[in-house]
Amino acid sequence: MSKAETAPVLIVERPADGVALVRLNRPAQRNALNLALRRDLAVTFTALGADETVRCIVLAGDERAFCAGADLNEYVDADPAEIIGREMGQLWDAVAACPKPVIAAVNGYALGGGCELAMHADIILAGRSARFGQPEILIGLIPGGGATQRLSRAVGKFAANRLLMTGEMIEAAEAQMIGLVSRVVDDNAVMPEALKLAAHLAALPALGLRHIKELVLQSMSTPLEAGLYSERKAFQLMFTTPEKTQRMRAFLDKKK
Repeated sequence: MSKAETAPVLIVERPADGVALVRLNRPAQRNALNLALRRDLAVTFTALGADETVRCIVLAGDERAFCAGADLNEYVDADPAEIIGREMGQLWDAVAACPKPVIAAVNGYALGGGCELAMHADIILAGRSARFGQPEILIGLIPGGGATQRLSRAVGKFAANRLLMTGEMIEAAEAQMIGLVSRVVDDNAVMPEALKLAAHLAALPALGLRHIKELVLQSMSTPLEAGLYSERKAFQLMFTTPEKTQRMRAFLDKKK
């Protein structure tokens, strides 16, 4: 068995206090998602979500690809019963349910399941040469990791349908223009900027960030009035935290 075949498909590092860096590690396959990688992602995000020493997570691939999508070798001969048995929803949900802020640091390709994985993050930071797309229709499928729902909520009906129905790729600049990417930087600045942002978030109130994440996600599936009610309740709860008083006093003292 080769070294590439025995290497871990996922690497977890701790580059700074409060920051976890999760790297997809199938470079020969452009970090395509096979079952082993999907399961490792689910286990890892569940563990990091419960780890009190982790306050922000950076999710990345390598310089060539964030993730080129599903590993088609595991799909080409699969039948519906086999696909159902894989319980992919549970694997995706483990990433989606992570309570910590997640930053997707995207270089290269983020296609199909890779684009969907990036959309599970809260912030997407992309290199200028990054490419995004949902090409499932070109191989006789439709998205199965949430793109018909998350992409349409992120960019709107018409931009989403263009990507979903044509399968075409778009550049990072256009992805930012339509609302799919938070920020575009030079390719070699993606990781430094992602880690810098992660360190900034890690230093902010964890409870406040968790409330913001939950409320923004809730806004995509609930009526406005229900969302506003939830926001008011979360706002009120923030007044129970000593950190609120400390930060306010520090701000007022600095202003004086």
